Amino acid sequence: MDKHIVVIGSGFAAYQLVKSLRKIDNETPVTVITADSGDDYSKPELSHVFSRKQTASDLIKQSAKDFANAYSFELLAYTRVQSIDTEAKTVQLADKTVSYSELVLATGASSFVPPFDGNATDEIVTLNSLGEYASHQDKIATAKSVLILGAGLIGTEIAMDLAEAGKQVAICDRAGSIMPTLLPSFMGAEVFQTMTEKGVDVKLSSAVTGVNRHHQQLLVQFNNQSIIEADVVIAAMGLKPNISLAKQANIAVNQGIIVDEFLKTSANGVYALGDCAELGGKIRAFLQPTMLSAMALAKTLSGNPTPVRLPASLVKAKTPWFPLNLSGQTTRSDVSWEITQDSDGYIAKAFEQDSETLVGFVVSHEQQKAAFPLLRQLPAE
Repeated sequence: MDKHIVVIGSGFAAYQLVKSLRKIDNETPVTVITADSGDDYSKPELSHVFSRKQTASDLIKQSAKDFANAYSFELLAYTRVQSIDTEAKTVQLADKTVSYSELVLATGASSFVPPFDGNATDEIVTLNSLGEYASHQDKIATAKSVLILGAGLIGTEIAMDLAEAGKQVAICDRAGSIMPTLLPSFMGAEVFQTMTEKGVDVKLSSAVTGVNRHHQQLLVQFNNQSIIEADVVIAAMGLKPNISLAKQANIAVNQGIIVDEFLKTSANGVYALGDCAELGGKIRAFLQPTMLSAMALAKTLSGNPTPVRLPASLVKAKTPWFPLNLSGQTTRSDVSWEITQDSDGYIAKAFEQDSETLVGFVVSHEQQKAAFPLLRQLPAE
């Protein structure tokens, strides 16, 4: 068949790919199929909508129609893919079949919410997309008290933003520290202290056992039998890659859709990109690796096979009370830390034990200017 690239998904990864493709190829037909509106927006901004008093529509940088026109592709919005036939190279929709020469799965990830006990588990809010925020923005705007389930990066950002917006905020996590997959415990303790001083109720080493509605309040019970009352409960407990379409098509999956260095899946002509892709055994759910992957894949799809090469990635925590930049191996227990602190903040460097090899760092506040020189010292991923 003639060349026709089909992309499933319209999130950051999908649209970065479209932009990168059109920089080098204006001719090849591209079709984007998405279950949502397809509007172009900045997902990281969802962490700051409350203090800025923004609605979902405020976050749209470009409407789906305008974006599709600007980058010359066909957009099938509010359209779910029923199945993929990798032998016939077709995508089955409810009302038609779409053929492809190359298919890119950019299906993203969904918020993980455990199966709690209780009569109000279906009232737990997730904020992983523009559509989810649009569905819940009025409820959150009128709420006086909010409980965040999960003290990782997103949960901590949302908790601070809600508190800045004047809400009574509590945050809980099974782990014993704040942002446990990103921060060493001593830095997590500093963020914990800052949050508690600002009035956030932080419950660590606490597992939720049930969520129930009692009149106008949600009652969240913990494993120590304590209870927190809240108007709204928001889950920020991590993401699960959306791999069901790939599984149905017998494409190899693990945590995510398994890809090689060219982002090729186990199926001929099928690639995966972004939060749904597992590259080198890892899901890389941050902006920088997604941007670099999209650029490489655009070249590959345009006839110039280009492997993904990822330098050490910088993670920026948009936590206004305790701004952080970090990279590398920051949670290992077998590293030696060199920590300096002054009125400008922290510079914490992680070294291999008995070695001068830098393997990670965390910088805070005004010391964030030290991030890029340190980043250049880290080995590639």
